[in-house]
Amino acid sequence: MSEQSQKIVTEVFFFALLISSAYLVWKLLLPFLGALALAGIIVTICYPLHSRIKKKFPKLRQSIVAALSVIAVIIVVVLPLTFISWLVLGEAVSIYSLYGNADSTAIIDSIANIEKIVQVVIPGYSIEMTDVIQKTASFFVDHLVVIFAGTASTLFLFFIAIIGMYYFFKDGKYFTDYLVRLSPLVDTEDVQILHRLAVAVRSVALGTISVAILQGILTAVGLTLFGFERSVLWGCLAAIGALIPGVGTTIVLGPAVLYLVFTGSYLFAGLLLLWGMLAVGLLDNTIGPILIGRGNNVHPFLILISVLGGIVQFGPLGFILGPVILSLFLVMVELYHIHTKHFSGD
Repeated sequence: MSEQSQKIVTEVFFFALLISSAYLVWKLLLPFLGALALAGIIVTICYPLHSRIKKKFPKLRQSIVAALSVIAVIIVVVLPLTFISWLVLGEAVSIYSLYGNADSTAIIDSIANIEKIVQVVIPGYSIEMTDVIQKTASFFVDHLVVIFAGTASTLFLFFIAIIGMYYFFKDGKYFTDYLVRLSPLVDTEDVQILHRLAVAVRSVALGTISVAILQGILTAVGLTLFGFERSVLWGCLAAIGALIPGVGTTIVLGPAVLYLVFTGSYLFAGLLLLWGMLAVGLLDNTIGPILIGRGNNVHPFLILISVLGGIVQFGPLGFILGPVILSLFLVMVELYHIHTKHFSGD
């Protein structure tokens, strides 16, 4: 066998072994990819908090600082979101289960009243709001029930995510440096990609999405104060509406105010309108621009599509994973544009 043939056989054997081992590793990690992705996203978002804890307690060991960061994330982020998801699931299940039995009469009558209100504002316009709300409730049930359906598997994946967060906090710099060394790109470009991706993820999560969640929570509080049932589910819909440019929480608060007006509750209608303008609107006009402006150059419409598409493809995790994938793609497109300009001599 010639030297050239020997070299070809060696390379084929090496890459066959490399691809086979990579496939086996993929199969090993596949059951935990969701938990590890969630851990990585949370650590990316909350790493500035970890850095502050390190500065405040410089004498503590890295392992203890990482553990403190994980505890802080669980208290501030995980537990509230889990509680909200549980409330939304409960209300969605209650609405979904009411249709088709005798207990659904009051709800259907209320929905019919809302349809009449809309038809007063837009004569001749016909909507099937009952069907829309049933399908909306079914959507939330289908995509949230997976979190709570299998308690044992959910707890196990939650445990994996916590362990992942701990090691990402503790050894995150080692992992990123290792990725930079492995990448065939220039090290400065690798660092640039990781930095821009981290900034994009934090700006989308802490800016657009967190503001939408806060607006949804305030909407739910307002609806509860002024006599609406299942306000948590409506608040969740308002949070999704807050991602739509030019629509916002009006998609929920508008019909709610009109409903109160047409049912004679003028005081509550005025108070709910005032609540929407001051509490919800003030948040959008003050805190929103501060958070969203921190490195966020993603169009709100793209964020909305990525959130909805992420939920459809990945379940509840897609609420964050969708914008992360979008951010990674936009960063790569930007770097590609820089490369093409460099090679063309512009």
